[in-house]
Amino acid sequence: MNVSNRYTKTAVVLHWLIAIAIFAMFALGWYMSELPKEGPKQMGFDLFDLGIYTWQLSEEVTLRTFYFNLHKSVGVTILALVIFRLLWRITHKPPALLSSYSAFERKLATGAHHLLYLLMVVLPVSGLLMTLYSKYGLKWFGLEFLPGLDNKGLRDVFKESHEIIGIVILVVIAIHILGALKHKFIDKDTTLQRMTLK
Repeated sequence: MNVSNRYTKTAVVLHWLIAIAIFAMFALGWYMSELPKEGPKQMGFDLFDLGIYTWQLSEEVTLRTFYFNLHKSVGVTILALVIFRLLWRITHKPPALLSSYSAFERKLATGAHHLLYLLMVVLPVSGLLMTLYSKYGLKWFGLEFLPGLDNKGLRDVFKESHEIIGIVILVVIAIHILGALKHKFIDKDTTLQRMTLK
């Protein structure tokens, strides 16, 4: 395959890194929402009770607080990666769509990609704003990052927005995955190969 028909290695790594991080964030969001609001405070947490890594903190917090802070920290990190990916996309022209695509597939692929980029920005931004207007603020992996403004009305607005945007991005990602599988197993073209490091 011609090298010009592939995405750059940086684009490929960013694509899969952000994709894995987004799925991990949804899993973490589901996991932490089930945790009790009250509980004993501690400084060390066995990450997801897997017995692999114990996360040590500088102060005692509840289990729920620990995972909420982890979710916020990873969310800010994903936002930084998405911004870097956008800058990379702007400065590095992506390969042209395959000539075998129909006009509808071209429009759908272009629209879905643009929508995904938009959602990958607004999802963490809505979470960041929700955190900003909470009473807790944001600590990025234990470091003071943003103070909480304690505005429940605005916090609730951005909380609902965050949840709705999350549902929308899951739907768009599902369409994206179905499209990739269609190209792999039905069309049997090289669409999926363009986003690999091979």
